[in-house]
Amino acid sequence: MEFFATAQTGLDEKTIQERVTVARMGEYCDTIVVLDGDDEVGHIGTVWGEFPVQRQIIRGGVRFSLTTCPNALAWTITSGFPPAPDDVVVHGTINRTEHDEDFIESIVEFLETWRLGLEKAQS
Repeated sequence: MEFFATAQTGLDEKTIQERVTVARMGEYCDTIVVLDGDDEVGHIGTVWGEFPVQRQIIRGGVRFSLTTCPNALAWTITSGFPPAPDDVVVHGTINRTEHDEDFIESIVEFLETWRLGLEKAQS
């Protein structure tokens, strides 16, 4: 399943890659508690429990993945692509074609929290 949120910020690819790290996730998403971590790897607390997390630099920004999540939750934070190259897209995926409504809503809220945090960080 795929989920999207679009943040209207001035963040570009380089800025996302420099600022949005595992260690700083809590600055952008207030539902994440960073238990330990550096720029690339760490351990976080989420509404779904505690998970190891890994960050990858990708074209347009960064990708995060919860490496032991049974739903293989991963999300990207990117900018510079059509149809809104000046916006930041938060794109989340899980390895299921369907899931219960409460879980789906929690992912939608998670991405919305990222969107709000990214916009707030730029204001």
